[in-house]
Amino acid sequence: MSTTRHIASLDGLRGIAAFLVVTSHVALLYPEMPGWFSLNIGAEAVQIFFALSGFLMASLYAARPLDRLTATDYLVHRFARIYPVYLVAVLFVVLLSLVPGLDYIHPIHGPVEILRHVVLLGSTGVFWSVPPEIQFYLVFLLVWLCLSNPRRYRFLALLLAVCLAVDATFDFPGPGILLPSKIHFFMAGVAAGLLFASGRLRPKGPIVGIATLGLLGFVFLSKILMWRDEQEGWGLGMAVTAGLIVFLTAQENVLSRALLASPPLRFLGKISFSLYLFHVPVMFLSMKTLGIFVPGPVAVVLSLVFAIVFATYSYHLIEDPVRRRLVESWKRSRARRAVVLQGEPSARIASTA
Repeated sequence: MSTTRHIASLDGLRGIAAFLVVTSHVALLYPEMPGWFSLNIGAEAVQIFFALSGFLMASLYAARPLDRLTATDYLVHRFARIYPVYLVAVLFVVLLSLVPGLDYIHPIHGPVEILRHVVLLGSTGVFWSVPPEIQFYLVFLLVWLCLSNPRRYRFLALLLAVCLAVDATFDFPGPGILLPSKIHFFMAGVAAGLLFASGRLRPKGPIVGIATLGLLGFVFLSKILMWRDEQEGWGLGMAVTAGLIVFLTAQENVLSRALLASPPLRFLGKISFSLYLFHVPVMFLSMKTLGIFVPGPVAVVLSLVFAIVFATYSYHLIEDPVRRRLVESWKRSRARRAVVLQGEPSARIASTA
């Protein structure tokens, strides 16, 4: 099993998912707009995000040996990637919620709610999807442990499989902020990532590109055309479909790559997390300020542009630099400890001489 190279089409897939989440909230902010102005497909886009996370964790980490150092490296990288910009977004919403008369649409009020969101147990607005993501990162350590030594940890693997089967039997119950209700999407991505990294199945030919784009289009169109209801959208079938979409996208067939690896979509993919976190407050403020000056459709377009611009600055000023600094700080700290540990034996010898 080899480590996965950077796959440009997955950036574009993430960009599409982020943009569809944004457009799905147009009706929330501009209820007077025609129905076609707001596509109610935000849930499907989040499902793609979850499957992508599982795919990337499996394809990037599963083949690496697991010990205390690599596990700590993994957790530091995951924390640095998610939490700093998430915390800024939470505090931004808290601030908007405190403004008298503003009536922010997804407020976070009171110390209990603020604390819940700070400790990654909040469910206001788009923040609901971050807790299961973090919980998955922790559970993936157990999956990684099983994969690192299947014989030694076969009973742990059996226990995890039984827990997943029981969860599926009860149709993945629980609040949306808890992993058991969404674990099947992450694990579908993990299965896709392991299969891709193994290199055992690499379908070729134009049919792969057609299937990739066709399946992606079908998932969103089936919701728009109301061929299935909301409950069906979070079932096991959709989890398998999301994993399959990610797997096919990773093949980078020339047809699907032409769209998914295009610069605009890759750019949206790069800023996708900031766009996801900040688009509602930015579009809300745009609606409040622009709504009385420009026609509705123009206000919607401008609010989308402002959300993308704000996310770009968030990525370059907060998300990426803070992540890099935290990771670099951790690496320096780890290197200093290694030097100290290497020097300890010689120091003990000198003291006994």
